[in-house]
Amino acid sequence: MREEEKIRAGILFCPADPELVAMKLRTHNLNVDYNNTYEDETQKRAEILAEMIGEFGEGGFIQGPVAFHYGRHTKIGKNFFGNFYLTVQDDAEVTIGDDCNFGPNVTIVTPLHPLLANERRRMMTAEGEKRHLCYAKPVRIGNDCWLGASVTVCPGVTIGDNCVIGAGSVVTRDIPPNSFAAGVPCQIVSGKIRSFL
Repeated sequence: MREEEKIRAGILFCPADPELVAMKLRTHNLNVDYNNTYEDETQKRAEILAEMIGEFGEGGFIQGPVAFHYGRHTKIGKNFFGNFYLTVQDDAEVTIGDDCNFGPNVTIVTPLHPLLANERRRMMTAEGEKRHLCYAKPVRIGNDCWLGASVTVCPGVTIGDNCVIGAGSVVTRDIPPNSFAAGVPCQIVSGKIRSFL
């Protein structure tokens, strides 16, 4: 089984596998290309995003700078807005719905490293080799979500449709649809979002 297939299966994989390293290097270089564009170089930016991200819906805009890890494991819906310093460590799949808005410094992470120090150094593979291994869990963000500045979404989290996540929150567990949630760790403040108008 290829290491990328292990990621999708939710089992231990080796991030130093040459095929994975080549994917990451390609995407990291495309991050640099994107980050060296001017905001009004819309065609150039669109071409880079098309190469870098698995799916990027129409009407989207990412301010930059950006940091995608694999890129190809990320799917972003229509009318997305990502502010400065968007980071997506998409070892596992990251899915973002339509009409989402992200404030500056939003970070999405999918990898989980072993908790025991000696296992973080190296673990024995099924083939009897000692290698660095980790897991990754997908992140899903629904439609019409707003993530405030400096929100961190942790591995395996699902955020339902129409949610607002307060600035600085660390989302460690699922958030149901139509919720306002905030804090470290992120907790539901209100199960029903009301208009400010």
